[in-house]
Amino acid sequence: VQLQASGGGLVKPGGSPRLPCEASGFNFVDYALGWFRQAPGKEREFVATITRGGGSTYYADSVKGRFTISRDNAKNTVYLQMNSLKPEDTAVYYCAAFKTAYVRRWSIDLGSYEYWGQGTLVTVSS
Repeated sequence: VQLQASGGGLVKPGGSPRLPCEASGFNFVDYALGWFRQAPGKEREFVATITRGGGSTYYADSVKGRFTISRDNAKNTVYLQMNSLKPEDTAVYYCAAFKTAYVRRWSIDLGSYEYWGQGTLVTVSS
């Protein structure tokens, strides 16, 4: 099982990178997905989540209206489109997955997630 996040790097404030996370080793369509982040010296926190089919999403207040989570089940990939980045968005971003029988379920709870990617660092600085 593998979740491989990429797309991180140094970004200027206001930038709009997209983070892809490619999954392998499990049946992607059976899993709801999420993005989390961990800033230096802070605990890992929820960012965004999406249901198995992609029909429902939910966001942390801090990113709502700026970030968009999406998935392409044909490519086994989940994306995080990040817009209007701020220095406080600097963190290691992790993708994660959990299996669910419910097509409309998502989760903001770290403990719900079974599989985690290795993380990709996004640094927002001028």
